[in-house]
Amino acid sequence: MVIHSDGPKGTASSAPWGSPLLGPVEEKSSIRRVRVQLLLTLPLLVANLIGITMIVVLAGFVLPGPTVFTRQLLLINAVFTPLCAVAALAIGTVWGTVAGLRTMRWATDPDHIPTPPEQRVAVSAPRWMVLQQAVLWTLALVTLTIAYGVADPALIPKVVLSIGAAGIVVCANSYLIVEFALRPVTARVLQADPNRRRGIGVFGRTMLSWLVGVGVPVALSMTVAVWALADPAVSKARLAVCMLSLGGSALLFGMLLMAQVVAATVAPIKGVRQALRRVEDGELDTEVTLYDGTELGDLQSGFNRMVHGLRERAMIEDLFGKHVGHDVAIAAIASQPVLGGTETEAAALFIDIIGSTTMAATLPAPEIVGILNRFFDIVVDEVERHGGLLNKFEGDAALAVFGTPAPLEDLAGSALSCGRAIQRRLREASDLNAGIGVAAGRVVAGNVGTHNRYEFTVIGDAVNEAARLCELSKNYEERLLSSATTLAAAADTESAHWTLGETVTLRGRLKPTRLALPRLSGPTLNPATSNSKASETH
Repeated sequence: MVIHSDGPKGTASSAPWGSPLLGPVEEKSSIRRVRVQLLLTLPLLVANLIGITMIVVLAGFVLPGPTVFTRQLLLINAVFTPLCAVAALAIGTVWGTVAGLRTMRWATDPDHIPTPPEQRVAVSAPRWMVLQQAVLWTLALVTLTIAYGVADPALIPKVVLSIGAAGIVVCANSYLIVEFALRPVTARVLQADPNRRRGIGVFGRTMLSWLVGVGVPVALSMTVAVWALADPAVSKARLAVCMLSLGGSALLFGMLLMAQVVAATVAPIKGVRQALRRVEDGELDTEVTLYDGTELGDLQSGFNRMVHGLRERAMIEDLFGKHVGHDVAIAAIASQPVLGGTETEAAALFIDIIGSTTMAATLPAPEIVGILNRFFDIVVDEVERHGGLLNKFEGDAALAVFGTPAPLEDLAGSALSCGRAIQRRLREASDLNAGIGVAAGRVVAGNVGTHNRYEFTVIGDAVNEAARLCELSKNYEERLLSSATTLAAAADTESAHWTLGETVTLRGRLKPTRLALPRLSGPTLNPATSNSKASETH
């Protein structure tokens, strides 16, 4: 089952099918079967008893014509009619609710996926049970009309009108009762086949409410009016009683049926509304239970498809961000990426593990992977904490960029601070040793590649300078070098942690570069390697 919209995140809702009367999701199947049986049997019995009471009131006190309370009709009133009512109720209970649920016994097995024939039986159950009610009420109409007609033919119109009106009310109300009670079963069907829709729809429910609350009383009122015009014996008092009684029933039954229809309509909308609030709070694992077989079921399934798409989008964004950096991913999603780049100010941080060739020759591959993962975990954590972008991994080295694509107020200072933080954590790790070079300046940042495959990258003198400083830093105790120009571009709060060193000409560059070193133990040059390049260069 899915996580439901009416309960806390990760927990089953107390009203997953729109009403607490239907129980929770985690309820035992045996208890649920009893619950559904009771929700079917008791309301249907009550509806039929109300229909029987309606017949007594209409035939005995409201409709014009001969009275039914005579000695001649005592046997029919006291014996035959009650026996017919009891028999109809018993047959309706056994034939309808008990036998009907027996055909849906699969619904008590939470692991069973209903087959197409089982789905057809389940979705047609409300109409099938209402048809049973209609058959029983039609038999009662024919039987009692014959019984009373034989005793007094003048009673036939009264008996037909009262039983017919009561039968329509009971059948219409029964459909809503059955549809409500079988929501858990309908949910199982729609979970197996979301496109299976067999309900009468919101329009049909509304018309049922109109039929019971307005149509039947108005039709009876018009019939009584015609009756009064055709039969002068109908007194004004009797006509007034009829109009008042039928008007009162229209108000009462109309209100009850409309409340039932509105509740059935609002329940799915309320569930979707609550789920939307949870999605707004970032809970993308939220789903609503699909239990409505009308147009509102399309709303429920549409919401679930929308959330599924949002989950996929979030997963793709997260995966995309892990590959290219979240800032690049957000920029790519927000706009249409194109090939090419723009010139901008940025700072580059280049870092390379020292001794990686020896490590690869002496250590097993799993251990090397573990060391690299710990190394890059530190690098990525500090780069992101300082607002930079880990632009690319290159074996045992990495390039981070500050100031593009997300702008930084002090890009040079952020890169320098990041370099110091990484070096500090590498020293704490004791078995990790790397050279770091930091440089700032004008670069070209943009998408490089082809129209169907490209990557965000930065190209420029600052990147080349950072790489050369990284090579040279392996000869220094600090293992971290920058340049005087980069230090000049940084804020005073960061430049205070640095000191200027000697002037060197970096490999591949024509202009000399004055070095900047962090204030550790001073710019101590290793005499054994001061005039040579490290054996490990990138």
